[in-house]
Amino acid sequence: MSIKIGILGYGNLGKGVETSIKYNEDMELVAIFTRRNPNELKTVTNTKIVSIDEIQDWKDKIDVMILCGGSATDLPIQTPKYASMFNVIDSFDTHAKIYEHYNKVDKVAKENGKVALISCGWDPGAFSLNRLMAESFLPNGNTYTFWGIGVSQGHSDALRRIDGVKNAVQYTIPIDKAIDRVRSGENPQLSIKEKHLRECFVVLEENANAKKIENEIKNMPNYFADYDTIVHFITEAELKQNHSKMPHGGFVIRSGKTGVDEETNQIIEYSLKLESNPEFTASVLLAYARAIYKLAEKNETGCKTVLDIPPSFLINKTYEDLLKNML
Repeated sequence: MSIKIGILGYGNLGKGVETSIKYNEDMELVAIFTRRNPNELKTVTNTKIVSIDEIQDWKDKIDVMILCGGSATDLPIQTPKYASMFNVIDSFDTHAKIYEHYNKVDKVAKENGKVALISCGWDPGAFSLNRLMAESFLPNGNTYTFWGIGVSQGHSDALRRIDGVKNAVQYTIPIDKAIDRVRSGENPQLSIKEKHLRECFVVLEENANAKKIENEIKNMPNYFADYDTIVHFITEAELKQNHSKMPHGGFVIRSGKTGVDEETNQIIEYSLKLESNPEFTASVLLAYARAIYKLAEKNETGCKTVLDIPPSFLINKTYEDLLKNML
């Protein structure tokens, strides 16, 4: 029996989930839900498109609903709302607000007997797991996370929500000097500005105030205010020609000391190099959708994160297979 998957939102991430389903033999994409007119959309796989106004009619037809909206304004509302109807998973990535988001979703999911998993992807997500394991293995040390070079979906979405912005892409760029200091075992204390800079390419609506928008971008809390941020205003044609791909990646590095006198340097490094941020994030979401389904089958309820999920729940293999071939 296949796990019946629904997708809410048909942007880059929704399309990534749609095209990644085929790599998961135990899953079936049932429907894609949209706020747009379903008659004006055509999917890559000819999957049925349904208006979000009809989503309640599908409560008993979907095992896991994958929420593909943005973290700035969509997911804070959508995840608790739809956790009352479905087992859900989202990629909420505003780190400063994860705890608040968790508590809202947990309450609704428990009240309605559903399982919800939030903040799933590669960061938060895979990188979160690596940070936890690295600090556990090397308790005497420091953990450093670097993102990029690549397009941040969440930050790009936040730019596009600004009044007067027609389209935009944001690149997160790690500062090489900071990475080199960490890899050397120096264990430096680095400020946010010392680790990354953010570069924005923005297409304005006609008659938009460029100076006002640039100021709003650079002072946006949780996104740009704490970084050195470069803003470029370009044409729609330039954006399409030079910034249509969505690469990303990054590093989690734990620099630790062992030995009687802390004389031994130990470095743990985990890295990703992604040609498509949304397609990889979609693949992670699907693995955790499988885990949600397994938890629901065990009658668990409430909000979960990647820190709560047994690794064996992620893969479509028996426990016997894992013991024989992966342990």
